[in-house]
Amino acid sequence: MKIGKSDFENYTFVLAIINLTPDSFWEGSRVADDKVLFAVERAIKEGAAAIDLGAQSTRPGFVEVSAREEIARFERPLMRIKENFDIPVSVDTYFEESARVALSMGADMINEIWGLTHDKNMAETISEYGASVCIMHNSKTPLLGDIWGPIESFLQKSVGLALDCGIEKDRIILDGGIGFAKSKEQNFELLEGYDRLSALGYPLLLGASRKSMFGGNVKDRLPQTLESTRLAASKKVLFVRVHDVKENVEAIKEVYGG
Repeated sequence: MKIGKSDFENYTFVLAIINLTPDSFWEGSRVADDKVLFAVERAIKEGAAAIDLGAQSTRPGFVEVSAREEIARFERPLMRIKENFDIPVSVDTYFEESARVALSMGADMINEIWGLTHDKNMAETISEYGASVCIMHNSKTPLLGDIWGPIESFLQKSVGLALDCGIEKDRIILDGGIGFAKSKEQNFELLEGYDRLSALGYPLLLGASRKSMFGGNVKDRLPQTLESTRLAASKKVLFVRVHDVKENVEAIKEVYGG
């Protein structure tokens, strides 16, 4: 897979979460504007292969902010990151307006939690800039019964939309959407069988870091997160999107033998 100028294959890489929000569910991931460069530098030193900027929390019960507010949160940090570091940067947004601004500033990928279905112009904008996209499964209503059919169908349709708009096949990665429209049991079923999604023909990204499916307090969920990362690495998932870079990089090395 290509993100920006970088090629990723045959390993499990870390996408480091940098949240520019005051309300993201894990306080440790929230980064103040004047601390962004320090956070990115640390993530790179600890082994991150790419950065994911989030300017809107999508935690359970979140209150949506406008595209204008989202842009105000990520504009300066994104500019400073691109000026100071040579690392692919993803921006987590489902607003086409936000995506256009981010891509015009040099963002390399859009991480889209609605699989290109929230804004009819999103796929065209990503294609226009020759960018990459992470297509995630989501649903307005909780999944009932079999989870695999709805997830695979949704992702197939979203991939078709991406291709029809001219997004290059080698710039598409899929996310099963752990924590979105799924019960705790369904989240674990998805996690355990995550490699089933490889049959769709695209690399996979897993986003399970410190999520509520692991129970307890968010600050105590690192061990379970690392287990999910080891599982992902054993299944040859291309990226894990995580809060704790160093620990997850080490977990991946354990699986790949250093």
